[in-house]
Amino acid sequence: MEPDVLRRAGDASVLILTSLADGPKHGYAIMTDIAAFSGVAMEPGTLYGALSRLERRGWIRPLAADERRRPYEITAAGQQVLAEQLQSMQQVVRTGRQRIAAA
Repeated sequence: MEPDVLRRAGDASVLILTSLADGPKHGYAIMTDIAAFSGVAMEPGTLYGALSRLERRGWIRPLAADERRRPYEITAAGQQVLAEQLQSMQQVVRTGRQRIAAA
């Protein structure tokens, strides 16, 4: 695994993997889902660049195209990376909350 690849909380890769964690989606559906759960309006260039990187790493895979749309799904390796990143993010949140409470 590449532990520093998804380090930032706002990274498009984390958002995409989170979106795909509940099932396959095509690009527009991924952007809509991300906007709904995170408030981030992802641009198509950002989305498709990140999809390409995630596919090269083996964390997602394309499925057969449905008309003009190509859905993607998260792989087992992608699920593992997402779980690791979410755990790391939870630790950051816990630490931040503790420090704010102590201030």
